[in-house]
Amino acid sequence: MNSPFAAVRKFVANALLWSSFAAGLAASVGAGAVLDGDQKNIATVVGGVVAMIAGSLIAKKPKIKAFLGRPGTLWFLFLFNGATAAAMYLTMDGVKGVIGAACMGLVSLGAAGGLVAGRRKRAETAALRA
Repeated sequence: MNSPFAAVRKFVANALLWSSFAAGLAASVGAGAVLDGDQKNIATVVGGVVAMIAGSLIAKKPKIKAFLGRPGTLWFLFLFNGATAAAMYLTMDGVKGVIGAACMGLVSLGAAGGLVAGRRKRAETAALRA
C-alpha cells in the first residue's frame, strides 16, 4: 500500500509539473502584453521550451501515454497540428510564428512516427498469428 506521504509527494509533483506547463504556456503567449523587444522574444522562447519539457514529461504518464497511443488520437494530432503549423507559419510574424510552427510541426511529426510504428507493430503481430 502507498503511504500517505507518498500520495502527498505524488500530488505535489503532479501539481508542480502541470503548473510548470501552464506557466510556460502563459509566458510564451502573454509575453507580448507585458514586455517589449528582446525581453519579449526571450520570454516567448523560454516559456515555449518550459512548456515543451513539462508537456513531454506529462505525456510519459501511463494514462496519458495510453490515450496518446491510440490510432484515432494519433491521426487527429497529425492532421490538426500539421495544419496548425502551416497556418501559424503563414499568418504570424516574428519569433512566435516560427516557434509555434516548429512546435506544432514536431507534434505532428511525432504523431506520424507513432502511426508508422503502430502500423508496423500490428503487421508484425498479424504475421506471427498467421
